Amino acid sequence: MCPSDCSKRLSKVVAYIGLGANLGDPVMTIESARSAVSRIADVRELAFSSLYRSTPMGPADQPDYVNAVMAVETTLAPLALLRELQIIETSYGRVRTGERWGPRTLDLDLLLYGDETIVSDVLTVPHPGIADREFVLYPLAEIAPDLDIPGRGPLADLVSKCPQRGLKVIEHA
Repeated sequence: MCPSDCSKRLSKVVAYIGLGANLGDPVMTIESARSAVSRIADVRELAFSSLYRSTPMGPADQPDYVNAVMAVETTLAPLALLRELQIIETSYGRVRTGERWGPRTLDLDLLLYGDETIVSDVLTVPHPGIADREFVLYPLAEIAPDLDIPGRGPLADLVSKCPQRGLKVIEHA
């Protein structure tokens, strides 16, 4: 088996990506980013959640977020997939300032990578905040209700313990 930093795996794996934005036109950004992720070589979209509006986790003096979750099938190794996601973020004007939970033109988080648990300086999977974030859990449950989160248990159990905190599905064309 190839180590996690190789560019390709020997087999396909299902990964889940969280998408979020709250600057500019976040609905258009998320829809466009979905297409950009689908165009990554060795990545194929399997499912995409509804778009959700959520209040910011961090400073309250920023616009609400638009969030979604995407399931993909890939032969890219986890770090290679992460690099591709960061290239897309940069192309949308994302600047990493070190500020946590601040406004974002685009945020792409690798939430899950198969049933793997990964802990490194640059990537932690499952995403460390996955169990507490309604804007991740509810869209994830929409597209993969029977999912089991490595080290955390059934997704349905996590959702049942996580209040919606104002999370709303966005109706759009």
